[in-house]
Amino acid sequence: MKKDVIIFLLIIMLCAVFVLTTDFKTVDEYYLENAENIKEGDATVFISIRCDTVFDNAEKLAPALWEFVPEDGVILAETEYVLRDGDTVFDILTRAAKTRRIQMEYSGSAESRTVYIEGISHLYEFSCGELSGWSYLVNGEIPQLGASSYTLSDGDVIEWVYTCDLSRDILQGGVANE
Repeated sequence: MKKDVIIFLLIIMLCAVFVLTTDFKTVDEYYLENAENIKEGDATVFISIRCDTVFDNAEKLAPALWEFVPEDGVILAETEYVLRDGDTVFDILTRAAKTRRIQMEYSGSAESRTVYIEGISHLYEFSCGELSGWSYLVNGEIPQLGASSYTLSDGDVIEWVYTCDLSRDILQGGVANE
């Protein structure tokens, strides 16, 4: 009887040591932690996030929001991410926001491909006037698809840009023409 109790306690201790010393992660946590571990031959994409259009519309932006606008307007400089099969613009934005701890809010569902980006880095639709919000470009063009519907290819360059004029400020002398 005493021997059984000792064996039982030993098993409990071994289980406790195993649980306390193992770093359990969800699949998402693992991939986020390794999002930037790019190996030779991996398919990759590039993403950047900018809000420099607010500088030309400073009078429209609420004073409290200026603390979220970087001096150069670059929230995320161009960064390379591994492209997984079926990744969309939204998937890469989500991965970048999580790994770089950039505040992002969206509505809709990625599964039903109805995602709408409401805000990034505390800049939301209408934060800089009634025509403001977030737009994205892929390879210098504004796609006619939502971010959760646009499937990426190896080498694509994604640019998220805050617009203050329904993307006209991006297309006329802005990001697409640089």
